[in-house]
Amino acid sequence: MLFPIIRKKGVINLKKSNNLILIGLVIVLAVVPLITMKGAEFGGADGQAEGVIEEINPDYEPWFEPFMEPASGEIESLLFALQAAIGAGIIGYGIGTLKGKRDAQKGNKK
Repeated sequence: MLFPIIRKKGVINLKKSNNLILIGLVIVLAVVPLITMKGAEFGGADGQAEGVIEEINPDYEPWFEPFMEPASGEIESLLFALQAAIGAGIIGYGIGTLKGKRDAQKGNKK
């Protein structure tokens, strides 16, 4: 239980205050690195791994090539975001279905 902030007709609404606190923390986590690390390059792990592999073994050759190379970085980011959104939708649907089944079973038992 986080800090109770919002009161509704004399009763503390913990759920709403917790959500507001969590939203605030997410915003802080997103903004602080941008402010404190001005001019820094925020790159992906793939590029860093490639550099380390080339340092360790300059003769290394990848054992496969991607079957599709996006035309630009923006398209690559779009595809990555789309993949994340589809995955989140599937997980959310699964959790919602399980919760709906559980609630329906509880309703039948009452």
